[in-house]
Amino acid sequence: MLNSTPVTHFVLGAYLDIGSLKYLIFLVLLLMYSAILLCNLVLIVVISLSRSLHEPMYIFLCSLFFSELYGSAAIFPQLLYQILQDVHVVSTTMCLLQIFGLYSYGGIEFATLAVVSYDRYLAICHPLQYSSRMTPTKVTVLTALTWCYPVAFNLAFTYALTAPLTLCGNVIDKVYCDNYWVARLSCYDTTLNNTLGLAHMFSVILGLLLLILYTSIRILRVCFKGSKQTRQKALSTCTPHLISLVNFSFGVFFEIVQSRFNRSTVSSPVRVFLSLYWLSVLPLANPLVYGLKMTKIRLILTSLLFGK
Repeated sequence: MLNSTPVTHFVLGAYLDIGSLKYLIFLVLLLMYSAILLCNLVLIVVISLSRSLHEPMYIFLCSLFFSELYGSAAIFPQLLYQILQDVHVVSTTMCLLQIFGLYSYGGIEFATLAVVSYDRYLAICHPLQYSSRMTPTKVTVLTALTWCYPVAFNLAFTYALTAPLTLCGNVIDKVYCDNYWVARLSCYDTTLNNTLGLAHMFSVILGLLLLILYTSIRILRVCFKGSKQTRQKALSTCTPHLISLVNFSFGVFFEIVQSRFNRSTVSSPVRVFLSLYWLSVLPLANPLVYGLKMTKIRLILTSLLFGK
C-alpha cells in the first residue's frame, strides 16, 4: 500500500541559501513589482481617460495591461514573502490558489494576444470593413471570452482534478507552486489530468496559435506588397504586438522545457530565472513596449504628464 498522508503544506525546494543577499534580491523584486504596477496602471488610466483611445485595439491593450496586474499579483506577493523566510513553506490552499492564478493568467495573456492579432489583421487587411466587422458588441464579447474561459477552465481543472489528488510527498522543486509538480507527487496514476491538459493544449492553445500565425502572415504580405506609407503604418502598429508575442512565447516555451525535461545540466540560478521570466519580465516589458512604440499612446501620455 502506498504511504500517503493528507498534505497540509508544500515545501518550495528551489530556494537557494544566499544569506544576506536575500535582502538585495528582495529589494530588486520589490522595485520590479512596483514598476509593473505603476507602468500598467498608468497606461490603463491613459486609455480610460483619453476618448481618442476608445478604439478596439486600445481596449484590448487595456485588457492586456489588466492581465499583467493579475498575473504579477499571483506571483510577486508570495515570492517577496518567501525570499525573507528561512523555511519556504506554503499551505495547500495558498498553493492551489497560486496555481489557479498563474495558469489562468497564462491563458488570458495568450488569448488577448490572439485577439489583438485578429484586430490588427482586420484593420490592415480589411480596412474598409473594419468598423462593420469589429463592432462594440464584438469587442465586448471577445474581451469577455479572453477572461471568462481561462478563468473557468483553470478553476475547474485546479479544484476538480488537482486538489483531490492523493499525494506521497510535499516538496516542489520550484520557487512557486506549479500544477505539473503537484501532479508528479501523486501516489496514483494521473492519466486523466495529463489527457485533459494535452487535449486543451492541442485544441484551444493550438487554435489560438494558428490564428496568430495566419493573421501575422497576412499582415506581413500587406507590408511587402503595399506602398511605403502602408508598410510604415502596419509596422508601427504591429511591431509592439509581435515583440510581445515572441517574448511571451519564448518565456512559456523555456518554462515548459525546463520543468519537464532533465535539468541536471542547468544550474539552479538559471532554472529559477527561466521559471520566473514569463511571470516577472513580461508584465514589465509589455507596457514599456506599447507605451514607447505606439505613437498615439506615447503622445497622449507625454501630453498628460508634461502638458502640451
